[in-house]
Amino acid sequence: MLSKSQVDQFWEDGFIIAKGGATAEQLNDLSSQLDEWIEQSKDHDKNYGKTPDGKSRFDLEAGHSAEKPRLRRVANPADISDSYYEVLIKGVIPDMVADLIGPNLKFHHCKLNIKLPGMQTKVDFHQDHPYDPHTNDDMVTALLMLDEMTEENGCPLLVPGSHKKRYSHFQNGKFTGKIDPNLNAEFEESSVPIIGKPGDVCLMHTWMVHGGPPNHSNNPRRLLICDYPAADAMPLSPPMVPSIYSHKVIRGQPARFARMINAQLEIRPQYTEDSFFELQGQATAGKI
Repeated sequence: MLSKSQVDQFWEDGFIIAKGGATAEQLNDLSSQLDEWIEQSKDHDKNYGKTPDGKSRFDLEAGHSAEKPRLRRVANPADISDSYYEVLIKGVIPDMVADLIGPNLKFHHCKLNIKLPGMQTKVDFHQDHPYDPHTNDDMVTALLMLDEMTEENGCPLLVPGSHKKRYSHFQNGKFTGKIDPNLNAEFEESSVPIIGKPGDVCLMHTWMVHGGPPNHSNNPRRLLICDYPAADAMPLSPPMVPSIYSHKVIRGQPARFARMINAQLEIRPQYTEDSFFELQGQATAGKI
């Protein structure tokens, strides 16, 4: 699936962008299903739907209304949609990930992050591994573009090489799910925008520092995200966004042994917020 140069670039920079993460037909199915969820969200004034840990599946930005829906997150769409299951578990993306971290691969969780025109949703700079620490960090986050991504509509910003560093996601003893905001200017200066067409997929290392501004355009920016650990990477805490398929081996063979790396890792608490947007301090519909 991936060339040697792409694999080498991944380990050097911490990410690559590949073509063909989904077919045109699959993208149409994913978009149609998401349009249905956005339409359904108009009937709600606060977060709704349930995931395996009791948190809401559908997360709404403050200001959400039937006239101007602001659905910003769908947790584990593969749990409730065959279209999303087919792309993320049976599709080509896991094969690309296997080229990067080996043939034995698990599904961890997935989510849709949505920035519709007029929404204020942003992503503060963070790394993914502190949310879901494992015994080793052979883990890849796949970002499948459902729309054209541009700097104007709030594309992700990645900091090349930052996967080789570790940053605390605690401030004043509390897990805030983001790196110290005093480093934002440094990250913004060294970051690169992840732009592309529908079907393109960004594959990034679990320690990659990334964030993203709000959508300042008139075009939607919908991003499907999925985390894939190596089969021998064992969780050190319950999943942040638990799925009915969490820890399911989707390529290769299950691991008999956990592979350990020599590392000191912060372990986050089981926070009560429905999504990391609220954890990072962004207002949620129906809450003061």
